[in-house]
Order: sequence, then structure tokens, then C-alpha cells
Amino acid sequence: MIVEDFRSFTEWLLPGLGYRGALIEFVLVVAVLSVAGFFLSYLIAAARFGPVEGFYAVWRVILSAFRDDVPNTSLRRIFAIARLAIQESIRRWVLVVFGVFILLILFAGWFLDVKSEHPALVYLSFVLTSTNYLVLVLALLLSTFSIPNDIKHRTIYTVVTKPVRPGEIVLGRILGFSMVGTALLVLMCVVSYGFVYRGLDHNHDVEIETVSEIAGRNPGDPTRGWEGETTEDAHHRHTFRLNAEGVGQTDMVHGHTHDVRRVMVDGEETFEIGPPEGMRVARVPIYGDLRFLDRSGRPGKGINVGEEWMYRQYIEGGSLATAIWSFDGVTEDAFPDGLPIELTLRVFRTRKGDIEKGVGGEIWLRNPDPAKAIESTKHFFESQEFENDLQYFPRKLQATNEDGSVRDIDLFKDLVHNGQIEVWIRCAERGQYFGMANADAYLRAKDASFFMNFLKGYGGIWMQMVLVTAFGVVFSTFLNGPVALLATLTSMILGHFVQFVVGVATGDIVGGGPIESMIRILTQQNVSLDLDLGWLPNLIVKNTDAVLMFVIQVSAKLFPRYGEFNMADTVANGFNIPPELFSRYLLTTLAYLFVVSIVGYFCLKTREVAA
Repeated sequence: MIVEDFRSFTEWLLPGLGYRGALIEFVLVVAVLSVAGFFLSYLIAAARFGPVEGFYAVWRVILSAFRDDVPNTSLRRIFAIARLAIQESIRRWVLVVFGVFILLILFAGWFLDVKSEHPALVYLSFVLTSTNYLVLVLALLLSTFSIPNDIKHRTIYTVVTKPVRPGEIVLGRILGFSMVGTALLVLMCVVSYGFVYRGLDHNHDVEIETVSEIAGRNPGDPTRGWEGETTEDAHHRHTFRLNAEGVGQTDMVHGHTHDVRRVMVDGEETFEIGPPEGMRVARVPIYGDLRFLDRSGRPGKGINVGEEWMYRQYIEGGSLATAIWSFDGVTEDAFPDGLPIELTLRVFRTRKGDIEKGVGGEIWLRNPDPAKAIESTKHFFESQEFENDLQYFPRKLQATNEDGSVRDIDLFKDLVHNGQIEVWIRCAERGQYFGMANADAYLRAKDASFFMNFLKGYGGIWMQMVLVTAFGVVFSTFLNGPVALLATLTSMILGHFVQFVVGVATGDIVGGGPIESMIRILTQQNVSLDLDLGWLPNLIVKNTDAVLMFVIQVSAKLFPRYGEFNMADTVANGFNIPPELFSRYLLTTLAYLFVVSIVGYFCLKTREVAA
């Protein structure tokens, strides 16, 4: 799984080395927006009432907010407005959206790839993505048309003529529509979990004719175990191997295994196969710090093999090039039985080799204390591309002495120094390369609850729904329905593609701004060629695009990054959503809700609703 931000909640929130911190950025942005909002309001008021009277008009609105509206805000009136919003929603779109979702679930089996190598990824991605789109569309339609329709049909007169304040109307609408979306999400979550559980659950039986005993090493030795195959179910079958006690496990197929036991029932031999294990998981990875040694064994960087995306670096096979991860917090309490290390390496082949086998590599543990320099014996493994490759190191290991002899060592006594340990990986085959990023090797702690992780995935959808609802209500306080919908939709698009917008503005993505891109499309000019319109037209286009891209870039940075709230990939790939990451997104949602509600209050207060 792609991970690029390893900051903790505290490191993200508070200032640190080379980073202002989210709290400082929030204060600065609010201050700048407050000044800009005051200046823009003054310009509008000055155009209507004159420079002096315009200033006093703006000041009276601000003074009224802090003197009258904020202290006298009533939760009772807010909940009353919310109740009206809920009743309005039930009459309009909610049941239709839930009906569409049920239809998708009913007929999903016709279109999903049930023969996929990763069925859990398919099922989870489907339910989370479809829920996300449907709920956001519902929030978009409900929030943007509510107030404009009330103004159009003059039903809002019955509200504003009562002792209800503008802030209560805005908060009540946001709360009501959010409660509707929350109730709908709860129903979708229950249906989705049942759909995933039922779709992934299956049973196998043992094909008795395939079972054979594993004979002892020498004639006359007792049986060492049994091996055989299961029946085909859910478009796959397993092979299994049992020990002498009749206990074992199947091989991993479609991302899961089954426990197998040999039992005697009424004097007859039979085998029991347990439910699938490993499909509904929530891995808890512990990430470390990555550094490299070059092909000569000196500290350096990984190799660029020509990929445009520089997320991973590569080490050369058959050389001293090494990837070294340094992990902290390795204790006997956290890992009492041994150290599970999971790898998600990538391979770059300069020759085809044996395409049915992975590329060979070596992995070993090393004490980070230079005074000891103890390392375990090298363990050979084959790369498993696009799979999670679990390498397990038990407590009792072996180390090679300088004279070549082997001695026994203890994982925690000999290799761990102050809770730290190093993991070294090399590619063993010449002409082949291992690619890795910081998140491609991690210590696998005890798995978290899959159900709670599933709920956190829906929590990310809930936060997106609340943000869309808030922006939709605020835009509808000063725009009509269709324009408010377009403005909210634009904020969603900019929030999803903020990295692309910033890349275009900084020149990292070629093609130019809106005007230049339109000219290239109409004239069919390649983006790698300079725009050839003449000196003056080029100057006009470049400067116009610079202004437009500045506005778009600022807008994109102000709106929420909706893509980050979508945690479907994390859940579908079997990784736990860290509580600190979830807390970060929740705090971001509340911060946006606070600022947007204030903007909506002033917009509705200064609008002549009953004119």
C-alpha cells in the first residue's frame, strides 16, 4: 500500500522542523480569510451606500453577530430547523438513493470479478466506492437546493419572520441533512458488511482420494504427516499439509488459508476444514526508516530504473547494494514469539529469467549498535510481487562467526539495542532489481478488528458527506440552486485533484494553464512543444494563465482534500486505519465546519430574503 506521510497526530498538528503545523496554518488561513472577507464586504457595501456609510454597515453586521446572535443562539431552534430539514429530505431524495444502493447490491454478483486473485479487495472496494458516490450525490442535491427552493416558493418567510437567527438556520440545515446522511450511511454499512461477509465466506471439503501419508525419513519410522487437496469452491481449491499430530494449514490461494485437522469419527478418518482466514483482516504495520547502500557497500541512494514516479528506489542484484530499515519499539511484550516482517517489494527485470518464479533475495537482521555488529544468518526468499510476503524470524536464531562457524543467538538479547533493530535486504540475482519505498517493509503487530476498521472506512465517507453538506448549504445562502450545485461540485473536483492543480501551476505537469490547454486542443499541438503564436499572443496567454492558475491554486488549497478522506483503499487492502490518522481527518472536518458555518451565517444575514 502506498504511504507517504508518516507523521503522528502531534507532529501534524503542532509546529516542527520544516513544517508550520496544521494548527498554525489554520490560524493563519482564518486570519487571512477574515481580512479578505472584511475588505470584500466593505467594497460591496461602499458601492451600495458610499465609503463612510459602507464601513459602518459592515461594522454593524459584525457587532450584531457578537452582541446579539452568538450569545442568544438556541440549540432548541437549531434542532427544530434540523427536524424540518429531515422531513424535507424524506420527501425528496433519500429513499431513492437507498433503493439504488440495494439494487447495486442485489445485482453486483453479475458484474464483480468473483474469480479475482484478491476477492476481498474486489468486494470491499465495490461497497465502499458505491456508497461514497451515492451519499455524496445525495448530500450535494439536498444541501444546494434547500434554501434556494424555500426562497423561490417564499416558504422561508415563515422561518425568518419567527425569532430564528441566520446562524441557527445554517447550522440547523447542516445538522439536519447530516443526520439524514448519517442514518442512510448506517443502513448502507449494515447491508454492505453482510454483503461482504456472505460473498467472502465459503467452505471446502477434503478430496479423500488425494490424501496421502508422508512417510518417515527411514524405513520403519512413524508417519510424519498427511498431504492432499481440497474440493473446488468459490472458483479455487487448496493443497494442505498436516504434521504428525494431524494439524496443519492449506496453502494461500486468493489471499487466504484454512486450518485443517485430522479427526476420527466413529473409528473412521476424516478431515475438518475451518473458515477462510486472512481475507477480512486489518493489519497494524509498524514502519521504520529506510536508507540504502550502493553497489560498493557505501551509504548512498537507490537506483532510478526509468520510472516517471519516483516513489520507489531500486537496488542492483548480485552486488553489495542493500536496503536497510531501522525499526524502533521492538520489545518482548510487543513481539513475544518472534518478529513478523511483511514485504511488498517490486521487481524490475533486465532479463526475463524464469517467469514462473520470483526473483531471489536475502533478508537478515542486524544489531544497530556498532560496538556489537551482530547479524543473523541470511535467509533466502523469492519476491512475491503484488502480494504481502510475510517473513517470520523466531526468537531463537543463528549467527555466523568470523571463522564461518554458526552459533545460536536470541532475537532480543543479541539483535535488539534499546528497542531498535535493523532489517537488511539484498537482491541475489544479477541483472535484476528490487524496488522499495519506506512502507514496503514493516513489522506486523497484532491485527486490529476488521469490523472496527470497516466502520472507520465508513467514517471517512461520513466526513466527506458532512463537508459536502456544509459547503452546499453555505453556497446556497447567496446563490440559486443550480449555481450553488455547480459551485459545490467545483469545490469537490478541486479538492480531489489538488495535487494535479498544484503541479500545473508550478510547471511540474506540462501543458500550461486553461487558456494554453484550450489552444493546444483546438490546434492539436503537442504539449512537449512550445506554444508558437507570436511574441505578443504568447505573452497574453502566459500572463492570463498565470492569474487563472493562481486563483485556481488558492481555491484548491482552501477546499478540503476529499481524496484523503476516502480510506476505501486502506480497508480493501487489509490495513488498519490508524486512530491518529482518523483523528486528524475528524479534526479537519470540524475545523472546516466551524469556518464554513461562520461564512454561511454572514452570507444569509446580509441577504435580503424577505425583500
